[in-house]
Amino acid sequence: MLPLQVNLLKKRGGNEYSISWTSFEANIENFRPYISVPEVLEFQTKVDGETAFVNFYPPVNADYKPPPGEKRLLLLCSHGGPTGEAKTALSFSYQYWTSRGWAIADVNYSGSTGYGRSYQERLRGQWGVRDVEDCCTCADFLSKQGLVDGKRLCRDGRSAGGYTTIAAMVFSNTFTAGCSLYGLSQLSGFGEETHKFESRYINILTGADKDESALYNRSPINFVENFSCPIILFQGLEDKVVPPNQARLIYEAVKRKGLPVALLEYEEEQHGFLKAGNIKKTLEQEMVFFARVIGGFKVADNVTPVHIYNFDD
Repeated sequence: MLPLQVNLLKKRGGNEYSISWTSFEANIENFRPYISVPEVLEFQTKVDGETAFVNFYPPVNADYKPPPGEKRLLLLCSHGGPTGEAKTALSFSYQYWTSRGWAIADVNYSGSTGYGRSYQERLRGQWGVRDVEDCCTCADFLSKQGLVDGKRLCRDGRSAGGYTTIAAMVFSNTFTAGCSLYGLSQLSGFGEETHKFESRYINILTGADKDESALYNRSPINFVENFSCPIILFQGLEDKVVPPNQARLIYEAVKRKGLPVALLEYEEEQHGFLKAGNIKKTLEQEMVFFARVIGGFKVADNVTPVHIYNFDD
């Protein structure tokens, strides 16, 4: 038996919400046949002599088997930060995907925490370059290893990971579809909109502290003509870190380009979604979006899809 103790305290809008589970026990063995355990894989980056890492979750479901010859769908994820870390702790969001036939690749690209100072400093002045390259290289690596379907490579990311997602769809053609959750699309002017720490951090990461043109050159919104595939965007309307206009900018630009695009905005949500209904809706709509725009599979859950511009019109 596995005892679980959770103490959560959230403070929002002057109100405090406290949840405390102190004596809940679960027999983990009953769920083990449905839980995907990640394997840490190392792959060569585009820089000679340097490697990066990915937490790879294969699809797992004791009740189902893939059709003969079916290759794994891939959802490649970019953590936030951007100098954060993709951890191997149990994520029920990831299990949602792996229990439905998807493989998850949670990338610790160059610049991530957890691999030493020199590894983290690879991203200094290179945000929007090294992170994007490593994610694309990782997807190609997994495809060449026969671990995933190279023709159905999807990706998502939150916050800074959402920026890396959008940038990868503009500055490469590796992926088939993408999803950005409260991600950046325009770096110029972002320092005046966000909180104090981020306003300085972004200049160091992009190299704009030495060359102001870096903000323009790393902003996907300025090169939307190169956008390579469909995208769905999720955004909290009370987000003070990445303002809602960031999602709207890329949404309108992709609409004008003529690619399939959808935007879901949530009232009373900030930088990261807290309401259970919105978390559930986001997972479901992301998967349904991928199912519709890349084809080749059906979603088992009964979900009414949101409208996709340039697809449902």
